[in-house]
Amino acid sequence: MILRYNFFTIIWAAVIMVLTLLPSSSMPSLSIWEIFSFDSFAHAFMFAVLTFLMVVGFKKQYTYMRVQLHAIRSAFFVSSMFGIAIELLQHFFILGRQGDIVDVLSNTIGCILGVLLFKWIYEL
Repeated sequence: MILRYNFFTIIWAAVIMVLTLLPSSSMPSLSIWEIFSFDSFAHAFMFAVLTFLMVVGFKKQYTYMRVQLHAIRSAFFVSSMFGIAIELLQHFFILGRQGDIVDVLSNTIGCILGVLLFKWIYEL
């Protein structure tokens, strides 16, 4: 059952949704440069954890063998699309927030770091 093994992934995705859709006035502004801001590191960290949890969940489930076989690729794709969807939601539907290409880049870097973390822990 795929949901049983992805319970923590779903909870973490909900946390990401809440945190990223908050009004921007509640976020700290500690930016040195745009790419090295607190926001970018927070996005990368959150998506690294999301991708790691998703790969683990996809690898452990046995209902969908294709997903299990291509767990890393599937988790990277789903996590990246989730990050793009959040930025589109921020841009078009949330007042006081704007979608940002730097955040999409940070989300994708976080997804890559999550995959690398999985490979480092489970495949060494």
